[in-house]
Amino acid sequence: MTKKKLFTNTYATVMDWQRTLLFRDGTLDKVLEPGRHKYDADRCTLVSVDMRPRLLQVTGQELLTRDGLSVRVSYAVDWVVTDPVAFTTGAQFAEPVLYGAVQEAARDLIAAHTLDELVADRTLLSGSTESVASAVARLGIEVSALRAKDLMLPGELRKAALETVLARERGRAELERARAEAAALRSLANTAKLLDENPVLLRLRTLQLAATPGTKVVLDATAGA
Repeated sequence: MTKKKLFTNTYATVMDWQRTLLFRDGTLDKVLEPGRHKYDADRCTLVSVDMRPRLLQVTGQELLTRDGLSVRVSYAVDWVVTDPVAFTTGAQFAEPVLYGAVQEAARDLIAAHTLDELVADRTLLSGSTESVASAVARLGIEVSALRAKDLMLPGELRKAALETVLARERGRAELERARAEAAALRSLANTAKLLDENPVLLRLRTLQLAATPGTKVVLDATAGA
């Protein structure tokens, strides 16, 4: 007499932030929503996918600007799985595909601008969210933001940039000093002209100074001759 094989029923709990793919005999059967589910452990395999928002760090990309200078740029990518089936079956590992898409987008971004443009406007570093999103859309991934975190210059460029900033600030300081001196000279010239045209003002000023304690006034006896 042949004994009938009994299938082993097992329960699986799918959390609210998960979706679980149930494969029966190696073929996708269905996607389990949050809750408790019964399945045949002998014939079925479960693959859980986390549906919560994620952050991918892409650090230290050494890239060339349009004017041929080398810079290092790091990025942060906000992304989320929207299709657990495509995410699981579309590639062996979906995250490296996203990483590569960010690298390609960063290379194109940096190559399209000069170093001066990138330093002056950091938003130019983060303008390819759409291209990254389209590159991974087939994997059930939605990219919401591509942000440049750091722009690092080689040592010689950092030194040159610092010297440029210092020279610019020194020039501004010298300009302000020259403006102050010119203003002081104009004030003295205006005062001298005013006193020359109104001698009485000079006498009044002399009397004011003479009233100050400790002030000595020397009168020129020949001044009125």
